[in-house]
Amino acid sequence: MTAKVLMVQGSSSSAGKSLLVTALCRIYARRGVRVAPFKAQNMSNNAAVCPDGSEIGRAQALQAAAAGLNPSVDMNPVLIKPEADSRSQVVLMGRPWQTLEAKTYYEKKAIPWEHVTAALDRLRDSYDLVIIEGAGSPAELNLRTGDIVNMAVARYAQSPVLLIGDIDRGGIFAQLLGTLWLLEPEERALVRGLVVNKFRGDLSLFADGVHILEQKGDVPVLGVIPYLKDLHLPDEDAVSVETALSVLKPASACEIDIAVLRLPRIANFDDFDPLRAEPGVCVRYVASASEFGNPNAVILPGTKSVIADLDWLRQSGLTKAVTRFAQQNGAVVGICGGYQMLGESIYDPDHVESSVDDSSGLGLLPITTHFLSEKATFQAQARIHCKNGWLAPLNDCVLSGYEIHMGETPSQSSWLEITQRNGEQVKVPDGCVSSDGHIWGSYLHGIFANDAFRHAWLESLGWQHSHRMSSQAESFNQSLDALANAVEGALNMELLEKIVWAN
Repeated sequence: MTAKVLMVQGSSSSAGKSLLVTALCRIYARRGVRVAPFKAQNMSNNAAVCPDGSEIGRAQALQAAAAGLNPSVDMNPVLIKPEADSRSQVVLMGRPWQTLEAKTYYEKKAIPWEHVTAALDRLRDSYDLVIIEGAGSPAELNLRTGDIVNMAVARYAQSPVLLIGDIDRGGIFAQLLGTLWLLEPEERALVRGLVVNKFRGDLSLFADGVHILEQKGDVPVLGVIPYLKDLHLPDEDAVSVETALSVLKPASACEIDIAVLRLPRIANFDDFDPLRAEPGVCVRYVASASEFGNPNAVILPGTKSVIADLDWLRQSGLTKAVTRFAQQNGAVVGICGGYQMLGESIYDPDHVESSVDDSSGLGLLPITTHFLSEKATFQAQARIHCKNGWLAPLNDCVLSGYEIHMGETPSQSSWLEITQRNGEQVKVPDGCVSSDGHIWGSYLHGIFANDAFRHAWLESLGWQHSHRMSSQAESFNQSLDALANAVEGALNMELLEKIVWAN
């Protein structure tokens, strides 16, 4: 039987589409429905790796987890990973396809569209319900002819659409009604409900607002979702970092201050969510030497463009700040691209990532990186092999994570051995650590999601909250249930059931 479909579109980016789809996946999975998420095209450097090594957007991996599923490339057939303002790597069906300028990509949309429709059809053949996420806004009139993710998908699937707006930004009437009025008649007919998101305060004060939306939009308001705090769930893209929303705790609550360098092309910054969730730990993103402050640790995150972001680090003054901090025995960590930056040199003779042949690194670790044309994407397990410093008690400990990188970095001071990639046994040395353990790096994304490892590193920085240690898995599932409970309580589920199953 072909699955029913429901689509969530937004009045803008960051209106709450991804989390609403996540909540709905959790709600229906708890009701025993075989439900799966789908997003035709995602633009994000926050990626996840599926069990077969294919690469999809982090948001769809989160939605899959909410539905109790392993992530699959069919859930996100097209992933666009920006490398510059107008150039991106296009990941098609989980594998790098081409690096294209925006204009060229739109000219080639017929190829991705074939994969989009085929992937959606396969999901509909395998599940009872597929919940589809749009991107940005369906009312971007100048982009309508190239659309393969919003109303083009809704029309193809003949899916009912929920339109969500962010009241916390202000202008909710213009957001929702303006979007409705800019749609073509056949598109507007697919919109079956409006959702107001991120409401603060007394809900009764918005009763007139609901009436106005329904009267002027001729579409029922399905619900008003409250502003939800302290959800330890990954963000879809770097908007939260760029707007500094990632600082969630007052300075007085910061026992451990961790500065993450806010690289222009930052990738997979959700690596640090488990740190941010710990009591007494503050994670802040810094973009200049003046913001550096006096942290307990500095992290260089992943990036889609290592050499370009290294140049930015030098221009911002952060290279000098990090080097000075390291010379004062400060704790410095590099993950993936950030790990490459910590080394002495980076070579790219085939111009895999940049237009230059090589670049000097920060020189904080004795490693050299060579870029390769083949991209490494693996779900991985690793074993710690190190008896120095804070890592010594963790020797022989097994870690889980994933790899997404295009370089190799041999090291004489590796502290990890990758033992499993996509379910196959391997023996691959990884990472490098200084003799005192203060400076270290690895290609393993998700490393801080390993509880024992995270807690040991924090304790090496002086963290004193050992009696309140949290489990990342428990925190994650509690957040998913809290999100689902809040959304289920806010929405008219009886009306939603009719919209879903009657179409």
